[in-house]
Amino acid sequence: MDNYADSRDYKLLEKDKYTFFVLRKIIDKPCELLLSDHEKLIVCYSGNPYPVWIWTADNVSAEEMDMAYSLVAESGLLDGKHSFNVKYPLAEYFIKRASAESKSMSITMNMFTYDCPNPIKPEITADGEIYLCNSNDIEELTEFLSMFHEEVGTDLDSAAEYRQNIENDIKNGSIYLWKNKCGYSVASCKLKPSGNAASLGMVFTRPEYRRKHYAENLVYQVTVKAKEAGYIPILYTNADYEASNACYKKVGYVLRGKLCSIG
Repeated sequence: MDNYADSRDYKLLEKDKYTFFVLRKIIDKPCELLLSDHEKLIVCYSGNPYPVWIWTADNVSAEEMDMAYSLVAESGLLDGKHSFNVKYPLAEYFIKRASAESKSMSITMNMFTYDCPNPIKPEITADGEIYLCNSNDIEELTEFLSMFHEEVGTDLDSAAEYRQNIENDIKNGSIYLWKNKCGYSVASCKLKPSGNAASLGMVFTRPEYRRKHYAENLVYQVTVKAKEAGYIPILYTNADYEASNACYKKVGYVLRGKLCSIG
């Protein structure tokens, strides 16, 4: 196994360009762990509090799954503190293998990946308008990011780290809020370009303002901006959040892949 990625890995990930979009982005950056045989297996861990990404081919063998398990075990990542984003066959193998070793492991989240070839304007136009955030909005956006992670229960971090993430996103000009007719910020969404695609994230509506179509209208408008800039809009969702998935489908998102998080 090598400790670097190259063109061979990029070619492999092109086959799963939506499902492993995040992995494709992080292998270009300094990582706490990066292992690849450039053919059947890529293991990447950027660092706390993020999950370990493991890419395997669709025809993954038992031997390759054993190698993946052994690699993360040898790296100290089977300590109960880390989660893994993987395809379902590998998830099943990890769970059974852990059980045989008297360890408990289970699926913590089912995930869908979507792209949006043709945005569809919402049938109901929400009151208010989209707002591109700037440095004056850092405190409010830090609160939105904290609420988002608390609700989804993943990548939980400190307020200082959330603020740093927001400052970086602001520099990229990629975070939006939806302000209602009273000028109050009710929903958020950020856009992160990478290559020819751009992922939507931090889609969150304050609980007291839900079911008013704010997120639907915000996602639609951010998606249009991505398309106009020449990007393929994509997003990850919790597959068990029916309302969110229905919202994305309404504005033109198409299901392209499935994976899960185990821990």
